Amino acid sequence: MLEDIKVPVRLRLAGLWTSLMFCYVYGDYFGLFVPDHLRNMLAGNFGPMGPTTNSLLIGVSVMMAIPALMVFGSMALPAAWCRWGNIVLGVVYAVIIVMTLPGAAPFYVMFGVIEIALSLFTIVTAWRWPRLKQA
Repeated sequence: MLEDIKVPVRLRLAGLWTSLMFCYVYGDYFGLFVPDHLRNMLAGNFGPMGPTTNSLLIGVSVMMAIPALMVFGSMALPAAWCRWGNIVLGVVYAVIIVMTLPGAAPFYVMFGVIEIALSLFTIVTAWRWPRLKQA
């Protein structure tokens, strides 16, 4: 029989954010193979968000940097901040993903469903954060 250790909540949360980031990267990478996607990018269009501008690129960069920072934040933030940060940001990113799904290619919808599940697991994991027993 194999020994099964309990994975600390912080490590589970960091793993969930890491998995979410991999799904983002692969979903966007595979999107490059959608016909006319690269042509539209080269023409300066950012898909449904309109023309590519510096402000748009900064906004999207911030949006993508937050999950990457949560990998570290889940390991380093004080417990209460970490818990609430994971709950709030898990909800925010689940909503963002839901908003990107209408009209998306089937592969992107598949990634979106996985990303929503990972976000929900993040919320539930943080919500159930173990508490210290008081003497």
